[in-house]
Amino acid sequence: MFTSEVVVLIVSGLLVGFINTLAGGGSVISLSILIMLGLPATVANGTNRVAIALQNVVAVSSFKQQKVLEWKKALYLSVPTILGSMVGAWIAVDINEEAMQRAIGVIMLVMLVIILFKPQRYIYGNAKVQEKPIKWYVYVIFFFIGIYAGFIHMGVGYFLLAGIVLGAGYDLVKSNAIKVLIILAYAPFTLAIFFFNQQINWKYGLILAAGNMVGAFIASRMAVKKGVAFVRWVIVIVVLITSAQMFGLYDFRALLMPYLAHVNG
Repeated sequence: MFTSEVVVLIVSGLLVGFINTLAGGGSVISLSILIMLGLPATVANGTNRVAIALQNVVAVSSFKQQKVLEWKKALYLSVPTILGSMVGAWIAVDINEEAMQRAIGVIMLVMLVIILFKPQRYIYGNAKVQEKPIKWYVYVIFFFIGIYAGFIHMGVGYFLLAGIVLGAGYDLVKSNAIKVLIILAYAPFTLAIFFFNQQINWKYGLILAAGNMVGAFIASRMAVKKGVAFVRWVIVIVVLITSAQMFGLYDFRALLMPYLAHVNG
């Protein structure tokens, strides 16, 4: 492995870990990098799970240390998400990637509108909802979020954030803490399935994970220190950039191709 490949993986991992911990969608970067480095899409998908799992170990530990992690509801919501993620990782279907990307883009833009124009509902949480038990249909929603997470993971953070804020009533900081715990809960199960099917490049995955873990640590500290307003604007920026990619306004892989071609050359 070339030194330049290591640098690319670590730097991209740092950015992905930061974005994933505060918002979501960072896997757009890591999957593109892994594919451009020569991995088949299926192996890139499995390899990315190594970095995701270790990234969330760090994020959960940091949020726990800062006492912003609401364990009870996080664990409740983890159960249907784990079950869904295992279904998603095992089902072999022909997914229309372009249609999926457009759907994610639409959802991101809807969330952007809520964040910008209904902050009292999305950013600051709802104390009344927090005090009530989680409704049955929220568990169903998280099961289907889990299925999507098992398929590709990319952008699942947005679905989880929306479900936690609207379904459990927490603000963005606490929702991010719950989100990373849920992802950590299902990560070993999906990782095991990809491992069983020999779709993991461990060397790339562990190097990428080194960057992800540093990015996750920085993001979790900044989230608590700077508060919900900071998280809000990070999400706004990431949503705009990612949705532009989803709608085909630019091609992230095409932008990377000249440099990564040089790396592989």
